[in-house]
Amino acid sequence: MNEELSIWSLFVEASLLVQMVMFLLLIASIVSWTIIIEKWRSLKVAKENTVTFENRFWSGIDLVDLYKQVTPEREELSGSAAMFEAGFGEYARLKNQGGVEPMDIVEGALRSMRVVMGREFDRLESNLSFLATVGSTSPYIGLFGTVWGIMNSFRALGSAQHATLSMVAPGIAEALVATAMGLFAAIPAVIAYNRYSNDLERLENRLENFKEEFATLLQRQVHVKS
Repeated sequence: MNEELSIWSLFVEASLLVQMVMFLLLIASIVSWTIIIEKWRSLKVAKENTVTFENRFWSGIDLVDLYKQVTPEREELSGSAAMFEAGFGEYARLKNQGGVEPMDIVEGALRSMRVVMGREFDRLESNLSFLATVGSTSPYIGLFGTVWGIMNSFRALGSAQHATLSMVAPGIAEALVATAMGLFAAIPAVIAYNRYSNDLERLENRLENFKEEFATLLQRQVHVKS
């Protein structure tokens, strides 16, 4: 009986539709875990880079020297470092251009930082919608497999002259496996989506604060040197 009700035997002996449901949920779970691990790494790196750079930024280092240090690493920069590189680069370009109003110089630096910040969050938010989709739809897909499996079991039971539990047990078991797989795919996806959404919101607030504080410093410099 244990061999007959093993997970593998239930999958092999299930109807084609239930097999397709289980296979779809398995693929969704694998892709979800791939995204979960990749997002954990990328968010961890983004937060660490932001903290490291802001410590350098507020250490009292000259902004020109800091810009010269980060510019060679332009392609690898992320978070506040990338925003600083873009903002200060635009600030220096407009400042050296001459004939530009001080507030226009600061606004140009702000625009550059907004563009970089938008690209950064587009990258970090990519594939999060897939986790939300898996979390919201997987239980219903599993439930569909459950309903189909139970329906087949009762159909076989209705055509039998002598009904026994062993006749319907495999069909009900395969139906419950489909439900379990749906929950197995959905629960980690929902937890990860909520966690990463919260992390992204906190990172966005931190970068917004950095952008405004940096713009204030630039505004002071441009008025002092103008």
